[in-house]
Amino acid sequence: MTKIIFVCFGNICRSPMAEFVMKNLVSRAGLDKNFVIESAGCHPSVGTPMSEGTAHELRKNNIPFTRRTSKLLLASDYKKFDYLIGLDRSNVYDMKDICGGDPDNKIFRLMDFAGEHRDVADPWYTDDYVATYKDCLIGCEALLEKILAQ
Repeated sequence: MTKIIFVCFGNICRSPMAEFVMKNLVSRAGLDKNFVIESAGCHPSVGTPMSEGTAHELRKNNIPFTRRTSKLLLASDYKKFDYLIGLDRSNVYDMKDICGGDPDNKIFRLMDFAGEHRDVADPWYTDDYVATYKDCLIGCEALLEKILAQ
């Protein structure tokens, strides 16, 4: 069982988008029973609904999702998950702070899996949910490929 948590700042735009994109990729591969996939934020306003822009982009791309509200990344999540995936450099820094470091090398930045060593832009500020979706798809496909190759 592979356990993945995607993490961004507020857990309303990027990390839920990555969560549902990855769940869809895993489901299409017939591997649902082999994965646990969640998302959280380093600084969420806990209980805030997923952004409408994220929901719209997921619908537009036929990605199934459920309505959810933001939740906080907890230090205990470090032991619970195999991969803790930040959407940008700042998230990775905050994740290491919350989790007390990364002694088992489980904290990564999403686009690093695709060989694109950059952040996923936050559509909360850019309003470019299309670009965020494309990055999430590229990153999640590369992450799944890496996991399946192990």
